[in-house]
Order: sequence, then C-alpha cells, then structure tokens
Amino acid sequence: MYLSSIVCHMPNNNSRRNALKNLAAGTAALGVLPLAGMAFGQPAQKKSSALKGNVNHSVCRWCFNNLSVDELCTEVKKLGFSAIDLVGPKDWDTLKKHGVFSSMCNGAEINLVNGWNDPQYHNTLIKHYTEHIDLVAKAGYNNLICFSGNRNGMDDETGLKNCVQGLKQVIGLAEKRGVILQMELLNSKVNHKDYMCDKTPWGVELCKRLGSPNFKLLYDIYHMQIDEGDVISTIKTYHTYLGHYHTAGVPGRHEIDDTQELYYPAIIKAIVSTGFKGYLAQEFIPAKADKLASLKEAIQICDV
Repeated sequence: MYLSSIVCHMPNNNSRRNALKNLAAGTAALGVLPLAGMAFGQPAQKKSSALKGNVNHSVCRWCFNNLSVDELCTEVKKLGFSAIDLVGPKDWDTLKKHGVFSSMCNGAEINLVNGWNDPQYHNTLIKHYTEHIDLVAKAGYNNLICFSGNRNGMDDETGLKNCVQGLKQVIGLAEKRGVILQMELLNSKVNHKDYMCDKTPWGVELCKRLGSPNFKLLYDIYHMQIDEGDVISTIKTYHTYLGHYHTAGVPGRHEIDDTQELYYPAIIKAIVSTGFKGYLAQEFIPAKADKLASLKEAIQICDV
C-alpha cells in the first residue's frame, strides 16, 4: 500500500517506471522483498510452533474427560508441553510412561466443602495428607492441592485459626519431603457458594500465620476475577504467596479467547515478570466442538 501511494503521485509514466525500478532495487538491497507477500495477508515467514519457554504449561485433567489419561498425555506432548494438573496416584504410572509431569497432585482432600477450616475433619485430613505427602514425594512430584472448606456460618478469624491448627500437623512433613501444599482460591459468588478461601488477602494471611515456604496459594484467575477482580495488581502485590495458577474465561469458564472479558496475554506477562517458575494450568471447559483446538489456542495465547 505504501509503494502504490508513492507511485500514484509520480508526474508521468517515465517517472513512474524509473521510480519503480529504484524502489525495487532498494527493497531488494534491504532484504524486504517479503513485503510483496504481506500485501496479500500472508506472513513474511512461517512462525515456529515451538513454545517460547517462559511459561511452564499444564492442563487440568478433568476438563478433558472425553479423553483417557493415556490419550491426554499423547495430545499434550503433541502441543509441545508435558504436564497435567489434578492427577492422583492411580494415574501417575500412565503419566510417567509418557514422560508427563503431575504438576498438581490431588486425592488427599475429602472434597471442596469439608476442609481444613473445620476441626471435625482434621483427623481425617491429617491422615490423608500424611499418606499423600509421602506418595507425592516418592513419585518425584512436589505440589499437592488442599481446600479451606465452606464457612457454614464461621467467621474469617475462626477459619484462619482452625486452618492453622490443622495444617501445622502436616506442614513439617511437607517441608521434610519437599512437597508444597497449595490451597486453592475459589469464587463463592457463582461456583462455590460459601467457600471460605475466596479472597486473596485471606489466603495470604493464612500463609503468613503458617510461616512455611511449603504452603502456597493456588491462584485461580477465573475464580478471582469473579470474586475480587484487579487480577494483575493482585498478582504483582502477592506473588510471593502464589505457587500455582489456573486459567479459564470469564464469564462461563470456557475458552480464554476474545469471547470473554480477561486479556490473558497481559495477565501472563505480569506473572512472568514476577519471576514465577511454577506451572500455569488451563482449567477452562471447552465450549467448541474441537476441544483440542481450543487447548492449542489457549497455550498459544499464554505462551508470552
């Protein structure tokens, strides 16, 4: 377009011919001949499909239950990464067969609503987590998810004290075995009514009271956009307490493309800028027919 606009302003045909010769020679000398291809909407060069290496990508197992664990392992390797989130001990052998890492282990929790904030579940949770911390460590993994549980009328301070009381019974073993317990932040507005750990400051206060490098928060971008917003600022302020990230589109928890309100490239750049070296796992529920194409697109969006 720039070339044609110059030519159109030449006074006569001879001048146009001379200008074209000179411009063609100049572009060849500068090595910018691929501009001709760009005029038709084609890139000058085919971009490499390799991931940049700034982000450790993963995907949550439950979002792709249409595939077996074996099949999902094969597909993530095709996409250029090698980690799957929220996989328990029974499937670790399958992951290892494919050289895929269990980036967030699960299976020790009772459920999402009966958690560490209620002392009546402490004995069960202490038993489960003691066993799973050893299993995770022996398998060569290092992240194990946990949950606060629902409020059931409980105030924030009581919930904090109860969580500290229970988690202190297992955090020493986690430190000894090199396992990080990660409590997930979930929204209580749409998906998990009454869940206690629904605000980043509450979770950060729990981290401070436990005072252990082996207790972190799993910052779910989707959930925290719903409950508190201000995602990038929150990440920059509290990043030292955030040990893992999940994604999904808002609203609806579907693809993280331009159909939703979050701009993920900027969010992921903010995460990378904090020096984060952990995992970012896709946890959206594909709404499109080609679910794996949606996953591929999400990985490309987040590969900043």
